[in-house]
Amino acid sequence: MTSSINDLIARKKASSPQFAAEFEKEKQRLNVAVAVAQLRDELGMTQRELAEKVGKPQSTIARIENGSMNVSFNVLYEIATSVGKEVTIGFK
Repeated sequence: MTSSINDLIARKKASSPQFAAEFEKEKQRLNVAVAVAQLRDELGMTQRELAEKVGKPQSTIARIENGSMNVSFNVLYEIATSVGKEVTIGFK
């Protein structure tokens, strides 16, 4: 019998609270990564161009977009305001 990756993740989350917590943190980090990459693509900018606009090194934008950086609200705010956008936060 085969299981989907979602089934495997669900079982692991149910059996390990630590895994569940880490999984959710990583999911949020990747959601931010995708949102920043999509914003940059919508603006037709390279990572370097966005970085210059924000006043950050290009490597910071790259780390955000590849999910290896835990981004603070302040950095997201700086990105948003530098391109005339707002950061919105919601709860599900």
